[in-house]
Amino acid sequence: METTQPLARPATAVAASAVPLAVDATDLRKSFGAVRAVDAVTLRVHPGEIVAFLGPNGAGKTTTIDLLLGLSEPDAGAVRVFGESPRAAIAHGHVSAVLQTGGLLKDLSVRETLELTASVFADTRPVDEVLQRAGIAEIAGRRVGLCSGGQQQRLRFAMALLSDPGVLILDEPTTGMDVEGRRSFWHAIRADAARGRTVLFATHHLDEADEYADRIVLMSRGRIVADGPTAYIKNMVSGRTVTATVTDADPAALAALPGVDTVEALGDRISIFTRDSDAVARHLLTRTDARDVGIAAQTLESVFLALTSEGTAS
Repeated sequence: METTQPLARPATAVAASAVPLAVDATDLRKSFGAVRAVDAVTLRVHPGEIVAFLGPNGAGKTTTIDLLLGLSEPDAGAVRVFGESPRAAIAHGHVSAVLQTGGLLKDLSVRETLELTASVFADTRPVDEVLQRAGIAEIAGRRVGLCSGGQQQRLRFAMALLSDPGVLILDEPTTGMDVEGRRSFWHAIRADAARGRTVLFATHHLDEADEYADRIVLMSRGRIVADGPTAYIKNMVSGRTVTATVTDADPAALAALPGVDTVEALGDRISIFTRDSDAVARHLLTRTDARDVGIAAQTLESVFLALTSEGTAS
């Protein structure tokens, strides 16, 4: 049965008003040779937030996570997790991580892996409880080497929950999971966040960020280029997309309409990105034989592409 006992909190959190930021990173910089992987990143996360890290490959997401976990030292800047250094926060059980690979002994069973992990902490949640929370109670006796990739990710999630951390950091957490597995996983994450746990996750699944994150941090070329609620991020790129089926469409003429930025045509189907969707729709319906006309607001994917494309201002 699921318990409702409070999450572990640092000893410094003696009163609600005294609880420090879950994550307080200031002006982080990290280079590898001539490559600046993280460039002046400042990030503050309050307890209970679910924050998604988005960005193309090489944007600096994983390096930033390594800095937050103390797996790598910044060249400049500072990180505090609940007022402590990352390594101290991990040692005290206040922060845990679910990474993409590594850390599992294939010959142990799922339960044995959790019992071994629990032995390194002074105080942990019951193994049966975390098995249930992670959705792997039915495979507790299975050898890790016989578990699917998705099941191994869930085992990593269970391992991270053992210390009842205040901050849970996830790097591509649903790698190897099918659609149902991903949905069940995020349901468990949401339930934990409702109890006050802070969650930071990096993902390439934009739908996961759109549906489950309270806040999105968008990175490009080592810098944060956008930070805010999903609705705010979507509004950063103005305009809408008008789609229609038009016989003998003239893309050049449509591109010349006021407020039109781009026109894409695939056969008779056209997509027009515009800052004046009403005027474009009116033109299509009165000056052409357009049918199946649709107007769509910005999606997270279109904003992602616009803000992380080459030439985007930092």
